[in-house]
Amino acid sequence: MSQRVRISLDAMGGDHGPSTVVPGAGLARERHPETTFLMFGDEAVLTPLVAAEPRLKGAVEIRHTTVAVAMDEKPSQAVRAGRGKSSMWKAIQAVRDGEADAAVSAGNTGALMAMSKICLKTMSHIERPAIACLWPTVRGESVVLDVGATIGTDANHLVDMAVMGAAMARIVFDLDRPTVGLLNVGTEEMKGNEAVKEAARMLREADLPGLAYHGFVEGTDLGRGTVDVVVTEGFTGNIALKTAEGTAKQIAAYLKGAMGRTLMAKIGYLFARGAFRALREKMNPSRANGGVFLGLEGIVIKSHGAADAEGFASAIDIAHDMARHDLMRTIRERLDATPAQASA
Repeated sequence: MSQRVRISLDAMGGDHGPSTVVPGAGLARERHPETTFLMFGDEAVLTPLVAAEPRLKGAVEIRHTTVAVAMDEKPSQAVRAGRGKSSMWKAIQAVRDGEADAAVSAGNTGALMAMSKICLKTMSHIERPAIACLWPTVRGESVVLDVGATIGTDANHLVDMAVMGAAMARIVFDLDRPTVGLLNVGTEEMKGNEAVKEAARMLREADLPGLAYHGFVEGTDLGRGTVDVVVTEGFTGNIALKTAEGTAKQIAAYLKGAMGRTLMAKIGYLFARGAFRALREKMNPSRANGGVFLGLEGIVIKSHGAADAEGFASAIDIAHDMARHDLMRTIRERLDATPAQASA
């Protein structure tokens, strides 16, 4: 594809809507000057915000719609009410119609997935898409999927997710053969349910190009960064994600309380401010905001609904990288080599 990347934005989605989307787009364009945007939302609201953002001069086309998907709306209801009309649907449709290389929304996750599946369709032999996220570790970052797209799985789906996650890791981490692990209740081969054990056998025997199968990993390996890609089904992955987010907030609250408890603690904090600042930055969810919907015939990125401008810009960064480095082609090529496809 060409150097220029065009990204469609659901400007009305999320907890903050245009007040976050527009400055977030400005921050992202500062990092990627070749990027332009299609913004879908209320023109009367968007026009002055875009005009006040000098970094977006000449880089935005506003497409008017007043229909927005509510954060608490049921996916089925959102599809019925917003199909063809909502800012979310139109942002996805722009990808389908070739007007944009990727779509980003901070809106309702269930509605975004439902609309994406209907509008874009899934890839040829993918039954269920997955949501992949970047997970901070002591080594840097890992790709973790699925963190909430589907509940339950089988061996073929786990293998497909391993391939798609490795394709994403190749782009994000610039690795020829990312290491992949299956999340399990132990690292021993006899542990786990039948789907996980069968997927492990398939990955060992297939020796797929583009990934190095590591074996089983446990929950503690998520933070250690034992592998570049961790694969699990959506129920477990979403619980792990929410647990990690809650733990990060808990630790931050503990540190804040401890640092203000005594005079000596306050003095110690003054000397350790740099270290605490680095820790806060490492644990900042804005740094890794943006879940990638994998398995669709197009690139869709889900930003956290409560993300600030920096967080939304991070989601746009991911969309830019996935489009710029042709994620779709990489996934198609590697899925063709999976056992399920080879025997089809």
